[in-house]
Amino acid sequence: MAIAANEEQKRPTCVGFIMDGNRRWAKAQGKPPTAGHLAGEQVFYESIGWLQALAIAHGVYYAFSTENWQRSEEEIAYLQELFVSFLKRTIPEIKAKGIRIRIIGNRTDFSPELQKLIATAEAEGAPTASPTVWVALSYGGRAEILAAVNQAVRAGVDVDEVAFTKLLWSNEMPDPDLIIRTGGEQRLSNFLTWQSVYSELYFTDTYWPDFTEEEFRRILDWYATRERRRGR
Repeated sequence: MAIAANEEQKRPTCVGFIMDGNRRWAKAQGKPPTAGHLAGEQVFYESIGWLQALAIAHGVYYAFSTENWQRSEEEIAYLQELFVSFLKRTIPEIKAKGIRIRIIGNRTDFSPELQKLIATAEAEGAPTASPTVWVALSYGGRAEILAAVNQAVRAGVDVDEVAFTKLLWSNEMPDPDLIIRTGGEQRLSNFLTWQSVYSELYFTDTYWPDFTEEEFRRILDWYATRERRRGR
């Protein structure tokens, strides 16, 4: 369906997703946490299609935080298997579907196999592909800022906001216009700490595996009503 010009102008350029509620969804279904992550992965794939259909150029997905390393070894191992599966599945689709993948976070925390797949996936997508899908893995806003500060200290240079932003893991990514958190919690949980200062925030009780395109479109309608003054 074609998007009217005035409607398209109200679309965000970059949307962040805090994909929360997988484990609680599974518990409510009487299933193990891994079933929730698997169901959530499917919604993740579907949501990329929503972005593309709505001409939203960037989607940022909070997939695994620096704090998530505190979870059980079994769950961490399963999540890493999902990341490997996601990249293996996505690499052949990148050019075919016209998308681009970027990973933000401390990728050195992961296995050599996963690091190699990340590099391959990032190399496949053309710079002009849309949407660009940013996946935050072993990511934390504070860790990202500290890494950038340490870079500046080692270089022995003073930085302004523009120069500092170039040192961030997400330096090529636009600041999110809208951040959506599913699962009922109303906090950012260390997601895009530097970049979210003027983001519109939307919190929904819906667990991520139950999140639908219909709800996403309703949130975009809400976003279109916001007056974004950015301090002016």
